Amino acid sequence: MAGLKSLLGENVEIRKVFCEKMCEIARRDGRLMYLDADLVGSSGMKPFLKEFPDRGIDVGIAEANMVGISAGLCLEGYIPFAHTFGIFASRRVFDQFFLAANYAKLNVKLVGSDPGVAATYNGGTHMPFEDVGLMRMIPGLVIVEPSDAASTAAFVDLLFEYYGSAYLRLHRKARPAVYSRDEKFEIGRSKTLADGGDVTLISLGSIMLEESLKAADILASDGIKATVIDALTVKPFDREMVIREAKKTGHIVTCENCNVVGGIAAEVASIITDEALPCRLGKIGVQDRFGQVGSLDYLIEDYELSARHIADKALEILK
Repeated sequence: MAGLKSLLGENVEIRKVFCEKMCEIARRDGRLMYLDADLVGSSGMKPFLKEFPDRGIDVGIAEANMVGISAGLCLEGYIPFAHTFGIFASRRVFDQFFLAANYAKLNVKLVGSDPGVAATYNGGTHMPFEDVGLMRMIPGLVIVEPSDAASTAAFVDLLFEYYGSAYLRLHRKARPAVYSRDEKFEIGRSKTLADGGDVTLISLGSIMLEESLKAADILASDGIKATVIDALTVKPFDREMVIREAKKTGHIVTCENCNVVGGIAAEVASIITDEALPCRLGKIGVQDRFGQVGSLDYLIEDYELSARHIADKALEILK
C-alpha cells in the first residue's frame, strides 16, 4: 500500500488515507483497535486487518453490539475506532452510543461513512441526512467532517489523541485535494479558503466545500465577493468565526450535505440570535426530505445543493 505522504495532496480515495493513517498510528501505539460491521471491504481496511490481525474485529451486521464491544475495550485501556455506514452509525445505534459510550464518559470513536448524498446508489435506506442533527444532541460529543485527504489524516490523529467519544463523518471515495500535507488543524476551528466582504458561505464536508468554491466564482462574475469557510467541526462549532463573519459581511449562507433541521444552519442561527447580530441567514441543505437512489451529480442537483443554488441563495439574502 502507498505510504501516507504519497497519498496526501492528491485526489485519492479517502478510505485509503484513513486506512494508512490507522496503520501508522497502530505501528506506534498498541492501544488502537478497529471494529467494523461487515464493511471491511467498503471501508478499505483490509490492509489494516492483514497487518494487525489481533487489533481488528469484524463484528458482522451487529452495529449496536459493535458499540458495546467498543465501550468494553475502552474499559481495558484501548482506543477503539468503530466503523459502519453513517445511516447505521447514527439512527441504528444512537441509544447504545449515547449511553454506553457518551453517558459513561468513555473513549469510543464512531466512524460513519457515506454522509448524505454520498451514499448515491445505495439509496434512501443508506442515506444519512439526520446523523448530524442526532449527534449534535449528545452532550459533549465531538463531531468532525474532514473535507479532503490531508484533513482526514489530521483529524484521525487529533481524535486518537483526544480523550472522549467522537463522531467522524467520513467520505469513502476520491475527493479533490484542498489542503497541503503540512496544513495544521484543530478540533473546533474552521478554515477560511476565500476572503470577501459581501457574503459568507459556511460549508461542511467535501461535497459542499467544492460547491461553495464554485458558487464563489459564480458570484464573482456578478461582482460579489464571497468568503468561503470550511467548518470542519460540527461540535464544538467555531463560534468566534460566526460572530466575526456576521459582523463583517452581515450575510451568511450555510451549506451542508444533511438535513437543515438540526444541522449547522441551526447552530449558526443560534449564535446569531444569542449575540443579537444584525445578520441575514440563508440555508442550503436537504429540506426535510428522504433519500433516494441516484448519481452524485443528480442528487446534488435534485436536493438543491449545487453551486448555482448556493449562489442564488446568496443573491436572495443580499437583496
